[in-house]
Amino acid sequence: MIRTYRTSVRRGFALAGLALVSWLDLLLELVGFCLLCVGLVFAYTLALEGTRPRAALTRRLAGRWCGIEVEPPYRPAPPEPERERDGWYRDGNNLFKRSWFLRWTKRFEWISDDPATGRDLGWQLWNPFAGLLLVPAVLVAGPGALRLYGKWTRWWLGPRPARSEGGWFKTRLKALGFQLALVGLSVAQLAMAIPTLLVLAVGFAPLFPTLVVAGRSVTDTLRREAKNWTGVRIDRPYLPEPSFPVPRPDGLYQRGRQLYDTPWWPARFDRCRWAIRDRATWRDMAAAVVNSVVLSLMAVPTAALVFFGLWGFLALWVWRPIARWTDTSWSMIGLPEATTHWQALAMTPVVVAAFIAGLVATPWLARKGAQFAKLLLGPTEASRLGQRVERLKQTRTDASVAQAAEMRRIERDLHDGVQSRLVAMGMKLGAVEALIDSDPAAAKRLAAELRQTSSETLTELRLLVRGIHPPVLSERGLGDAVRAMALDSPLRASVTGSLPRLEQPAEACAYFAVSELLGNAAKHGEARRVSIDLDYDDGLLRIEVTDDGKGGANAAGGSGIRGIERRLGTFDGTFALTSPLGGPTKATLEIPCQLDPDASSPRTSTSSETA
Repeated sequence: MIRTYRTSVRRGFALAGLALVSWLDLLLELVGFCLLCVGLVFAYTLALEGTRPRAALTRRLAGRWCGIEVEPPYRPAPPEPERERDGWYRDGNNLFKRSWFLRWTKRFEWISDDPATGRDLGWQLWNPFAGLLLVPAVLVAGPGALRLYGKWTRWWLGPRPARSEGGWFKTRLKALGFQLALVGLSVAQLAMAIPTLLVLAVGFAPLFPTLVVAGRSVTDTLRREAKNWTGVRIDRPYLPEPSFPVPRPDGLYQRGRQLYDTPWWPARFDRCRWAIRDRATWRDMAAAVVNSVVLSLMAVPTAALVFFGLWGFLALWVWRPIARWTDTSWSMIGLPEATTHWQALAMTPVVVAAFIAGLVATPWLARKGAQFAKLLLGPTEASRLGQRVERLKQTRTDASVAQAAEMRRIERDLHDGVQSRLVAMGMKLGAVEALIDSDPAAAKRLAAELRQTSSETLTELRLLVRGIHPPVLSERGLGDAVRAMALDSPLRASVTGSLPRLEQPAEACAYFAVSELLGNAAKHGEARRVSIDLDYDDGLLRIEVTDDGKGGANAAGGSGIRGIERRLGTFDGTFALTSPLGGPTKATLEIPCQLDPDASSPRTSTSSETA
């Protein structure tokens, strides 16, 4: 017993000494951060990576001395940059002759975006205090103090589960903040609308489009944050910007009956006409006034109740005793004067009730405020049509190129595969005709070979047809086709959601996009599990594919993802990819489509399945 106690004391002192080193690590990281501010990115990365061995040593000692196992919480390190065939290193649309800058940039992003890095910094700040407390604690409690320190270490340096959305108070306080933020963005929108109107009123029309575009950036921020905060999606309603003027054969630029030497004035006239004739411009300005008033009326009462409750509680239990001790007068607006603790205790439920009453409706009010803002900030039918026409112009070329490439692939597969087999079969049939009288046994052998060749040709033809349009897609619909694909996948795939029968072109587009994502997850992402969520609502097919691979997928890094984007663009669909280093990778596909008009009774697949 005494020996165990002495061992615990020695270990406690050793851990306390190691804890004091954390401040030196923190100082080193501070120096690295200062060097980062002057452009030396690698210095900060080296400082962060150089302090991780001390944290790793503490984790090992916590398991060996304290009996608390602590797993490393860090994300996997990024892979080394790969040189392309032309000798360059590529990162998106940027090319690098050498890999050192790209390597340090990737490592900086990896280590700075890792949540465990922030926890390491907090541990380095507070761990020395815990180490100083460990010395007297281990003298008193022995092994019990070491175990408590091990739990402290695991809380700071170990992996943490995903956080939930928060409790009742946290959720509603955030909703109140969202309300006030929407009000602030509406006021900022109004502040941009006023000078825009003044510029147009005084005749400075060339500046009008510039101010309109600047104001739209603020309005777009409101739209984006309304989606992030409340889930209310507000699409951009603006008509496409005019194209840049094209010169005539003589080199001049024409607008109406006037010719110009430079494109500046024609471009200015086109942009002014575009900004003035776009109804969304005036809807934005009307929304700046209306939303500022309405959203303020929705947010001010709740904010006033919350402020009254919080301030009243502080006044009753903080400022009132201070005023009494300092022999000064004290009063709280909206509350009777409280001179004793009993009177303050009697008024406390009032301020607490006001605080809670102000928070109760904040999520509902925040969402209703965003929905009200959508009335004027959302797109009209004219703007939807204009945007769709512009997008179809952009995707028409991609669709034509993709279709031509697909036709060449089918032609190549038929020419090199099925056609060659059919030619060989024809030659063998000629041989059979020549041998059937003179050598029946040889003719019989050739006929057997022909039967085997025909079976192989039929199999190859079925595979080719399946690559063009899988039979299960036509017979069972997209939901069951994706489930069949998941069963054939080497990954452990789970498919959830139900789908009615949709338009066949949209189903084929979604099917091959999901097939490409599953192939990428298995081949490049090194994933083991993948989940596929299917949903169709209000004319929009939405598919989410999430895998547990190593992440780091980039649309600019391979043709597969760009092919998905081109395929979806043909149907006016969208593709969003989130793939941080270390995973997980989440791909979201959205395709506008309608129900299959030829389906007499829409078939619905099962709600969920695991392959």
